[in-house]
Amino acid sequence: MRISTVTMFEQGLNSLVRQQGEYLKVGQQIASGKRVVNPSDDPQAASQAVGVAQSAAVNQQYADARISTRNALSQEESVLDSVADAIASAKTLLVQAGNGTLSDADRSSLASELNGIYEALLGQANATDGNGRYLFGGYQDKSPPFVKDALTGAVSYQGDAGGVAQQVDASRQMSSSDNGRQIFQTVHGSASYLAQAGAANSGSVTFTGPSVTDSGDAGFGTSFTLVFTVAADGTTTYSTDGGTTQVPYASGQSIAVNGLSLTLEGTPADGDSIAVSTADEAYPDLFRTLRNMLDALDTPVQNDAVRARLQNTLSTSSRELDNALDNVLTTRASVGARLNELDVLDTVGGNRALNYEQTLSDLVDLDYNAAISEYSLRQVGLQAAQKAFVDIHQLSLFKLL
Repeated sequence: MRISTVTMFEQGLNSLVRQQGEYLKVGQQIASGKRVVNPSDDPQAASQAVGVAQSAAVNQQYADARISTRNALSQEESVLDSVADAIASAKTLLVQAGNGTLSDADRSSLASELNGIYEALLGQANATDGNGRYLFGGYQDKSPPFVKDALTGAVSYQGDAGGVAQQVDASRQMSSSDNGRQIFQTVHGSASYLAQAGAANSGSVTFTGPSVTDSGDAGFGTSFTLVFTVAADGTTTYSTDGGTTQVPYASGQSIAVNGLSLTLEGTPADGDSIAVSTADEAYPDLFRTLRNMLDALDTPVQNDAVRARLQNTLSTSSRELDNALDNVLTTRASVGARLNELDVLDTVGGNRALNYEQTLSDLVDLDYNAAISEYSLRQVGLQAAQKAFVDIHQLSLFKLL
């Protein structure tokens, strides 16, 4: 078979180009540190690497979300700590205000101090994060959630009952904040029962309690209202929830209704009333509680009726503050639990990120020892191809003449 000179040159050139291409490919791998520089180098590994890289990117998004959530929860925890301290301070002032030897001026001084706590709590309730969003407004985080009426001083909640949540892991969506209603206008499920004197009471009757005496009572936990009736001869009786049965009343007696006991002192006026209910049925509101305390402390005690109103307000407010503090501490515990969970998720996410990195490395990263060895081998192959091409190029019968 005859092989033309052109064929020898073409085959030699093809061999030279192929060896040069393999040599350059290994050099490119060493320069980039990647075994798979182009998808054509290893289509299966390249395809798997794309999926792993996407999973790693999603995992990083979860990590970023956890950072954002942790910052928000840490700010909330700090605010709740201040709120708990403020409630405890208000409770201390309430105990001092109950001292019967205080004068109107003394109580007015306590009211001034309590007003400072009231304003501080309002500021904490309208706290913002580093981005200007209000922490306790729910989804309505662009405006203050608690607004104080300029005329009455009453505070109303303008936020909603929602809570901002973030996806902090593939199967975990976590609330990064709690709405203000949940913190300042709610009580824990274990909150104690409340007694409240009627706003129009004009007698001097005061109450202590209520306390639970019989949790097995058929009507246990059901709200009720005592209404007093004073006859023309001065005889005082009371009925429950407007019933027709009139029960004689005497100062110092304990009244048991629906498994709850209430101790009464003093003399009620005709039509006076005392309502007993669960804490959540009494429409809990920390700011209203403090407002009631301020109004009571600022009112001069001119007679027994006003003194009774002061004592009843302080008694009710004491339980409401206890309930509010329990609720704040429960919410704070929930925040702490979420922060702890974020730590666990960070550990899991970190391990997952390492696994992704190892998988990507196994798929596309270069084994330098093997690559350098192959680089040397390809260099020898290229040099041999070049030498062979030169030798073939020099073949000629004319050299034998």
